[in-house]
Amino acid sequence: MKKLSIAVAAAAALSGWAMSAKAEQFINVLAGGTSGVYYPLAVALSEIYAENIPDARPSVQATKASVENLNLLQQGRGEIAFSLGDSVALAWEGNEEAGFPQPLDKLRGVAAIYPNYIQVVATASSGVKTLADLAGKGVSVGAPRSGTELNARAVFQAAGLTYEDLGKVEYLPFGESVELMKNRQLDATLQSAGLGVASIRDLASTNDVTVVAIPPDVVEKIGNPVYVSEIIPAGTYDGQDEDVPTAAIVNFLVTHEDVPEEVVYQMTKSMFENLEKMAAAHSAARQISLEKAAQGMPIPLHPGAERYYREVGVLN
Repeated sequence: MKKLSIAVAAAAALSGWAMSAKAEQFINVLAGGTSGVYYPLAVALSEIYAENIPDARPSVQATKASVENLNLLQQGRGEIAFSLGDSVALAWEGNEEAGFPQPLDKLRGVAAIYPNYIQVVATASSGVKTLADLAGKGVSVGAPRSGTELNARAVFQAAGLTYEDLGKVEYLPFGESVELMKNRQLDATLQSAGLGVASIRDLASTNDVTVVAIPPDVVEKIGNPVYVSEIIPAGTYDGQDEDVPTAAIVNFLVTHEDVPEEVVYQMTKSMFENLEKMAAAHSAARQISLEKAAQGMPIPLHPGAERYYREVGVLN
């Protein structure tokens, strides 16, 4: 009888452990490079989830950003990711040149968040003042087939430039690009990020730089409606005394169809109820708006996000 009691107790303990383990919800947040904007926002998001979603076990993964994030989601190797809007659209259709050999049909939308500004910055000593001046210069265009690099291809083509026109092309993350510029091994960098990105702030705080304009006519020539004309306001970076026109693209939070509806509902709800924490992590998050969250989504909304938007009246 005693042995039976012990066996029953052990079985109950194992059953309780199994139920506890089953109740845990792992949420891997796919970010970008640690010197970009995605990463601090991903950290803030993981903290929000830990504090507000019962049994959540969030983590943050540094990646090469948009393209890698979307491919990882398709493979089920993450629950939510940051990505540029054009990358999301290309992933859904399966654009091989952009890094998507097959359509990523498991992707589902969570929210439109803030715009990425395509920021072309050159050292003052390089003499680069316009996009045309980049010909023959050393330029970093972001990690290969990253969202930033896709933006670089689109902007340069619209400006009548090819990679062959440049003196040297480097495919580097933001932080590494800036280090090479500090050491006079590179003339310019194109970075697609929120305003005030840490890498460019670091560069401008130690070097004289020129923020290069992307004029509205070049943005129009890109021929893609996700690219819009915007302004990098004067004072965004040290030494930037004037407004600079550029192109911008909306960022999205994306998940995949296998993440449970309740989990995505809680992820969406907790973020919008804690936007001040996101804004404290990076000023770019001040532009996140519940009213615009379901607008312009290039893929189907996840049912969990849709449920939240209907609940708060964003969707009818």
